[in-house]
This record gives sequence, structure tokens and C-alpha cells, in this order.
Amino acid sequence: MEILLPFLLVILASFFQGSFGLGMKYMEPLKWESWWIIHVTVAMIIFPIAWAIAVVPDLFQIISNAPDKAVFLGMLFGFLWGVGGILFGKSVPYIGLSLTYGIVMGLAASVGSIIPLLQVEDAFSNPATTYVLIAVIIMLVGVAVTAKAGIERDKLTGDTNDPSNMVKGISIAVSCGVLSALLNVGFANATPVALEAEKMGAITRNSSLAAWVVVLMGAFIMNLGYALFLLFKNKSWGSFKVPASGNAYKWAILAGLFWFAALGIYGQGSALMGTMGPIIGWPMLLGLSLIISNIWAVRSGEWKNAKKPFQLMLMGLAIIILASGLLGYSNMLS
Repeated sequence: MEILLPFLLVILASFFQGSFGLGMKYMEPLKWESWWIIHVTVAMIIFPIAWAIAVVPDLFQIISNAPDKAVFLGMLFGFLWGVGGILFGKSVPYIGLSLTYGIVMGLAASVGSIIPLLQVEDAFSNPATTYVLIAVIIMLVGVAVTAKAGIERDKLTGDTNDPSNMVKGISIAVSCGVLSALLNVGFANATPVALEAEKMGAITRNSSLAAWVVVLMGAFIMNLGYALFLLFKNKSWGSFKVPASGNAYKWAILAGLFWFAALGIYGQGSALMGTMGPIIGWPMLLGLSLIISNIWAVRSGEWKNAKKPFQLMLMGLAIIILASGLLGYSNMLS
């Protein structure tokens, strides 16, 4: 059970990661920026800090005792990840959701795994490294096939984009994918904060929550700043009081809870995997969450009357499952 627990935690995290986006379908009648402030405040401040305080003794003392470099890099990479999130929304109008999601997921999974790998001392002497690299490549193929299926589905439904915007949209999506990987890079660099938490009595899997609090402080600064900018630009402060907005508020909170549930549980699984945790667990999380999100899409009828793209999508998901299994095997070798 001890061997399986880290992977069970990552699988559970992928359910929340693949599901939190459902809440974004229920933003109206709130403006995006109003909804987003509620969402990120719950997801990046209230829930992470409350959870960490509950299981990590003297949380803020731990953060103040942790190496300044670890705190700075954790917050910096969290902030840069926030920039990537904004670029995601900018890319979709140019190349569509399916292609944007495929590029971003592929790059976020691979770059978010490889950068922490390169930061591990003597990483390439570890017998697991070769398997991790092969698995990441397979994962990229699976994501690419899934994205291709989404594009083919969009063609059947007539939801296509101007080809002249393709280069611009892909450039933005690539930038978004690289920056989106930095959330995991920040988590890996904030490991000394988690180690400090263990010294103060936190158990291994819960110590990761202290690291997330640091990383998400940086992420929150970026997300809050952008939302406030839009509130001033669009003069949309009054949208917080718009009638019949209770359902939108509910989903903003639920989506926030699901979003950090994914990261918090992933962090627990990653911590139990040891040094290779962020390297192995991150691509598993994103790959499996892509499966979950597509299950929700099937249930909502998004793949209706698209038999061939649907079959292609299933092939992509099967490749992702294969890659996840190989990542699991690689952890047994580390």
C-alpha cells in the first residue's frame, strides 16, 4: 500500500484537476474579472492557508525560517505561472480551445518535469531518468493526438479559426505552455520550505502544503493584479452586486476548492515519491487530468456526431495511460 499510495493520491488529484474547469461554464452574470477574484482568493489564499495551518505546525514561522532563496524562487515561479494563465485566454481566439489546450498541456507536462529533473544532482546517473524521459515523450504524443482529435471535431462542428492567425496563436500558446510549467518548477524549488516544515513536526506528505502556500502567494499577486486591472479598465466594480449571481459565486468557490484540492493532493503524492516526485508526478497529473476533462466533455455531448475524432481521442488517451504507467514504473527504480 505504501508503494501505491503516492500514485493513488496523484490519480485523485487528477480528478480534481480535470474537473475544476466545469465551474468556468457558470460565470454569468458576473464579469470574468469579478468571478476570477473570488475564484483565485479561495484557490490560492483561503483554502491553501487553511489546510496548511490545520496540518503544519507554526506555518508562518516555518516560512520565515526557510531559506530566502527557496521562498523567493517559489513565489517568482508562481508569479510567472500566472502570466501563462493570462496568455492561455489570449491564444484561444486565434487557434481554438482544442489546439491551445493541447500545446499548453504538452509543454506544461514536459517542461514542468524536465526543469526539476535538470536541477537534481546527478540526475542522469539515476536509473529512473531514462524511463522518465521516454514517458514524457510518449505523454507528448498522447497529448498531440488528443489535440488533433479536438481540432477534427471542431472542423465537423464548424468551430474553426482564421488560418492567418495560426502563427500568432501558436506563438502565444507555446509561451503559455512554458510559463504554465513553472508552477511545478516553483513547487520543486520550494522544497526547502517543506523540509523546514518536517523539522517542525509536519509529516512528509503534509509538509508539501507549506511549499504550496509560498508558491501560490506569488501566483495570487499576479492573478489579483490582472483582475484588478480589468476592473479599473472596464469599470466593472458594480458587477459584484449584479442580481441573480448566487450560482456564479457558488461555482467560483467550488472551482477554487477543486483547483487547490488537485495541487494539494498532488503535492502529498509527490512528497511521498521523494526527490523524483515533482519530476514523475507532474506529467502524470496533467496527463490523467486530460482524461478526466474529456470524460466530462463526452458526458456533456461535446463529442456527439464526431465518431472518427472521438476514436482518435480515445487513442490519445490510451497513449497517455501508457505514459502514466511508465512513469509509475520509473518511480520504483528511483
